[in-house]
Amino acid sequence: MIELDGVSVSLGSTRALREVSLEVGRGEWVALIGPNGAGKTTALRAIAGLVPYAGALALGGREVRELGRRRLARLVALVPQLPDRPPELTVGEYVLLGRTPHLGYLAAERPADRRAAARALERLELVRFTDRLLGSLSGGELQRAVLARALAQEAELLLLDEPTSALDLGRQQQALELVHELREDGLTIVCTMHDLTLAGQYAERLVLLDQGEVVADGVPADVLSPENVELFYGASVRVVEEDGHVYVLPQRPVRTIA
Repeated sequence: MIELDGVSVSLGSTRALREVSLEVGRGEWVALIGPNGAGKTTALRAIAGLVPYAGALALGGREVRELGRRRLARLVALVPQLPDRPPELTVGEYVLLGRTPHLGYLAAERPADRRAAARALERLELVRFTDRLLGSLSGGELQRAVLARALAQEAELLLLDEPTSALDLGRQQQALELVHELREDGLTIVCTMHDLTLAGQYAERLVLLDQGEVVADGVPADVLSPENVELFYGASVRVVEEDGHVYVLPQRPVRTIA
């Protein structure tokens, strides 16, 4: 589904990605992890065709540079960390905006577009919120509305930048359970995550970035080693594997009192 071959991205004088090579199979859920400034968000934006890059980057076998903006928008749904959520829009109007890539210039929504939006509202259990203003929603409800808009787009690839940021623990779990359920619709999912325990429980594969380079790639149990976390995050942790899930537990360093 996604192929990066020697992809580099420069943002001003900063080299945000350095010759990254990576493949993501159709239907996979891959989480990009790494310390702040590692290049995670830049990688998502490159895949979405939002930043210029050197190297080769293909989606579904086609080079991103060769895909027109409309075709790319139909193929990729990007949910940024801080999406634009106009408080004066209703949930129904907001979710219907996900159909924009399927409309011609100055064209009105068709019945098929309204049906797609309705399916997304139902899938995310938001039908009763259709006429509610975005500004009146709780954090968890708003997160569901954002996912519903992305789902209404009917893209094959869902890119999520820190989908659990600004959510409390319960809503973090709810959001990731929703993402897990969306895979039943055949979506390929690539997300960035700061919480290593959540990444280890939900993503089937982790790609660890540091200073714009891939430094580890594999299943959570292999990538989330205490050595990797200490080396690239500068953190002391204990890693526990239980029932196929990986838990990263911070622990205070042992200090010797003179």
